[in-house]
Amino acid sequence: MTNREHPHEHTGHAHGAGLARAGERHRGRLLISFALIGGFFGVEAVAGVLTGSLALLSDAGHMLTDVVGLGMALAAIQLATGSARRNDSTHTGHTFGLYRLEILAAFVNAMLLFAVASWVTIEAIRRLFDEPEVTGMPMLIVATVGLLVNLIAFALLRAGSNESLNVRGAYLEVAADTVSSAGVILAAALVEGFGWTWADPVVAMLIGLWILPRTWQLGRQAVRILLQAAPRHIDLAELTRRLAGIDGVCEVHDLHVWTLTSDMDAASAHLVVHPGTDQHAVLDQARHLLSAGYRVDHGTFQIEPVDHRGCDTPDW
Repeated sequence: MTNREHPHEHTGHAHGAGLARAGERHRGRLLISFALIGGFFGVEAVAGVLTGSLALLSDAGHMLTDVVGLGMALAAIQLATGSARRNDSTHTGHTFGLYRLEILAAFVNAMLLFAVASWVTIEAIRRLFDEPEVTGMPMLIVATVGLLVNLIAFALLRAGSNESLNVRGAYLEVAADTVSSAGVILAAALVEGFGWTWADPVVAMLIGLWILPRTWQLGRQAVRILLQAAPRHIDLAELTRRLAGIDGVCEVHDLHVWTLTSDMDAASAHLVVHPGTDQHAVLDQARHLLSAGYRVDHGTFQIEPVDHRGCDTPDW
């Protein structure tokens, strides 16, 4: 049995450097957003208590998860990019670096937001039958300032949300908070203009119901990556057939495809070849197939002679 790997397949360090540069770009925007939202969270929480507004308190709760989420995103980027700068990851024991920290941060982010949205929805239903006194004008002023803060953070994080699941988690929280602030402004206007105190819990409940499915989607995506499920855009049966169709390959087994972190997929497989097959050509074609056909830039292939036995029967 031979275990051969094409020298051009080692893209981990290059990709790590790319992620490090992306992390540097995201860090500045995340830091500004963290400072803005963190600074305003205390103001909104105090105002929510003083005005008796559940909608304002729910918005403050969303801002708290924003602060926690943005803090975790910054920490994940710092640790991951720091690991990417160290070429010899075997000394740290993290042979894939610390890239998956951003996925863990996104998952915790989703759980926090899910918990807050659930609490707000339940509390809003309770308040529908026991309407508290709500002060409209202070609520309106604070919610308007909160909307401006969220709009600034929303604009800062929008570009990075397409490049990183970690940043996307923070972006979704800020987006939800932006909608939440707009809802609070509407509720405050109704309370102040018409005395409709029921508008406060109704708006809070609608905000919670709007956030829950989006939070579920983010959490489910993070769980898929943490469980090392194959990326959705890859058909494993089709990939197996195409690898088996490479000249000289007679069998493919132990195929694994997983996502390490945002936009960083990896794959490994055992390729059984006929005697006399040019193994370099097989590796070249397999690497090109993964990269061009499935956007997987890191592939590890084990080449096995057709008469070898044992590698297709793992103990687990």
